[in-house]
Amino acid sequence: MSNHSIVRIGIIGCGSVMRGPYTNQIRRIQNLGLPVEVTMTCDVTPEGAKTAQRLWPQAEFVPDYRAVVESSEVDLMLVTTAMQVHGQIAKAGLLAGKHVLVEKPMAPTLADGKELLEIAKKSKGILHPAPHVVLSGTFKAMKRHIDAGDIGQPYLARAFYGWSGPTWGKWFYKPGGGAMFDLGVYNVATLTALLGPAKRVTALAGTAIKERVVDGEMTKVEVVDNAHINMDFGNGVYGVVTTGFTIQKYRTPAVEIYGSEGTIQMLGDDWHPQGYELYRNSTGFWELHPDPDPNWPWTDGLRHLVQSIMSGTKDVVTPEHGYHVLEIMLAAETAGRTGMTQTIESTFPPVQLEASVVAKATIHDPTRTED
Repeated sequence: MSNHSIVRIGIIGCGSVMRGPYTNQIRRIQNLGLPVEVTMTCDVTPEGAKTAQRLWPQAEFVPDYRAVVESSEVDLMLVTTAMQVHGQIAKAGLLAGKHVLVEKPMAPTLADGKELLEIAKKSKGILHPAPHVVLSGTFKAMKRHIDAGDIGQPYLARAFYGWSGPTWGKWFYKPGGGAMFDLGVYNVATLTALLGPAKRVTALAGTAIKERVVDGEMTKVEVVDNAHINMDFGNGVYGVVTTGFTIQKYRTPAVEIYGSEGTIQMLGDDWHPQGYELYRNSTGFWELHPDPDPNWPWTDGLRHLVQSIMSGTKDVVTPEHGYHVLEIMLAAETAGRTGMTQTIESTFPPVQLEASVVAKATIHDPTRTED
């Protein structure tokens, strides 16, 4: 960051993700007293330009992201564009020494992701790849239970997230998009954060709905929209992620971890948790734990990154974890296409819980519900 006492944000991509979620998060950060301001906005569409100028009238608007990269008035780039260009924009920002929060996935290909990982190691800026699931109070509480041995040795895991799919943005259905990059990425990040790096991946992954009406036009679907991703964590420990643009509604826990001494499961979705349930053989009943931070937003990585910049503390959302998640998703696509199990080469250091708010993940007086 520069010598300024304020973190100056340049937003690249002013569509639906910026319009509601990240705009609200920036206002929230400001209300928390963190010194941030939006100094530049960027989008390639007339609609994006109107949105940017309506929400951030004080910020300079530019149609080319390279102007943000080159600006001396931007410390942190928030990349919320179509998935296909995440990697090239994040790369340019890091090479310019800027901090970069890039929405998921961090890059569309493994080669792009690997290059980004190497650049991040040398850049003056921090690379923070979404998703930010490890920052939620519910995730942190669950990880503490698992690490403490409250369910014994984890053996099996299941995670779930899907919906019927976007009716806007044709890029969702073009190469570099798809349900795994948009939805399954949350679950893959959560399971690997809880259980560690995956060793092998296989999958049933394909295109169930060949054409969709997107932006009012019939559009060919060229990506995976329906998948079961199977992960082998080693030592006979397995996990599965169910995801797709093929799910109308569901009523099931987002995440379930089955261990030798009990079960823990997240309620809601891992990007929008609603507490968790814990069963321990030693007690013989289900404990219902409310969400310790019910107002936690899935955009919270921006708050965490700003705090890391201001305090000089380590970002707990690491590029290595983001790259591992990317490799798993791409391996799942390959496995779905070929029917062959894929070996995962990458790894990442164990997730460290955010120190300043770990205490909030301790829940007292759980509501007891008989099994």
